[in-house]
This record gives sequence, C-alpha cells and structure tokens, in this order.
Amino acid sequence: MTEGFEFARDGAVARLTFARPSKKNAITHVMWSALPEIIAGVEADPAVKVLVLTGAGEDFSAGADISEFGELRSNAEGAAVYDKAIEAAVRALTGMRKPSVAMIRGNCIGGGCQISVACDFRFAAEGSRFGITPAKLGIVYDFVSTRQLVSLIGPAHARYFLLSGELITSARAREIGLLNEVFAPEDLGDGVARFVETLCSRSQASIRGMNRIIEKILAGQVEPDAEVDQIRLDALHGEDYAEGVDAFLSRRTPRFKYS
Repeated sequence: MTEGFEFARDGAVARLTFARPSKKNAITHVMWSALPEIIAGVEADPAVKVLVLTGAGEDFSAGADISEFGELRSNAEGAAVYDKAIEAAVRALTGMRKPSVAMIRGNCIGGGCQISVACDFRFAAEGSRFGITPAKLGIVYDFVSTRQLVSLIGPAHARYFLLSGELITSARAREIGLLNEVFAPEDLGDGVARFVETLCSRSQASIRGMNRIIEKILAGQVEPDAEVDQIRLDALHGEDYAEGVDAFLSRRTPRFKYS
C-alpha cells in the first residue's frame, strides 16, 4: 500500500484511510497518483460491496499537501501534471459502480472536500469543517469536480464555496445538501456502519446499475442510450429481480445472490 494510506477489508466492506494525522491527512502527489489503482482494485474485487473513505486521527483531510507545491507546482507545466493526478483520482472515484461512503471528522477542506464530493455518500461528525479553497491559491477548480459540486449543492452554494474559500460547519453543510447526515462524534462510526450494512443487503445489480445511470445523468446525458437500456434489461433477466419479487410476494427478506 502507498505511503500515506491504510487499506483494510472487513467482509464486504473495504476501508481506505488517509493516514498522515500529523499533517492533518494532507494528500501527497504520490497518494493522488495511487488512488486510481486502489479504486480499480476495489471495483474488481468480487467480495467487496462498499468502499468507505476516512481519515486517521482527528481529521478527514485538510487537502493537497501544499508543502510539495514549491517543488511540484513551481511552474505552469508542473501544475498541469499535478492537476492531472488529482483529476484522475476524482474520475476513478466518481466512476465506481460500487458505492463509496466518506466518513468525516474534523477538517474536510480543499482536496479532502473534493474527494468527499466525489463519493456517493457523505456522513460527518458534529464539529467537522468544510471548504474548497482554490481562490486562496490562485487555482481554478477543475471542470468535473466543479460540475459535481454544482450538482450536489446548487450553483449559489457552489459559488460561495469556490469564490470565497470560506469554511462552513457540519450543520451548515447538512443544510445545503453537502452531507447526507450529521452524527454526534461518538455515534459516527455506528451510524456509518448501519448505513453500509443496508447497502450490502440490497441488490448489488440494482445498486451498480443505478450508480452508472446517475453518473451518466450528472455528466449531462438527458436521454437513455444503448448502455442504459442494456443495464435495465440485464436487471430484468437477472437473479436478483426474481428473488426480489418472490421475497416481496412471500413477505420475507430477500436473499440476493451477492448479499
């Protein structure tokens, strides 16, 4: 595993932890570059149903490791190479069909917030702080991440985030739709575990098919295409559909193939 990450699997749940607590889990260029391969491994592992991302210690992530910028982003060419690593990491996470869950404590700022927005779900502890700060660094946020943010919280809130660079509380983040839920710090782990258990109990064919369709909608697609039609047709002919209908009619809990 790449330095700065910890990876573990517990049954059907994979957990990727930003593990630089002394640096508020700042993400290095090496870590950004490693994320696509890590995510591809999770996606390819038939035993894994859900990926949980979190941070060691008191923070999720304070963002990209700015201490590297003097060396790696000292000119426009270096900055472009660095940005491509970030963009590839975001696209890999966004493109997952298996659901991803960000479990957030403390600072979730800059690139850390960018990663959380690329996840399917975000749950946070009270007292967490959120912000995206390119305007403090003279950086223009990349297109895909901007689109994701606008789709999630709307253009007015996205402008506030991106143009001001100001930080907001977990309560405010919940109000504007950035977070799915906020928990007391001592309840966050259990709350996320319950939700992940729910995801694992559902039809994985449904989850992965719908996740792909949502991705296409967020990318601007307005009409179904051949891939969408095939996803829905495959589901109708799949074992999960037969099991789900039978379980409903029999008033029992479904036992899906990969559950």
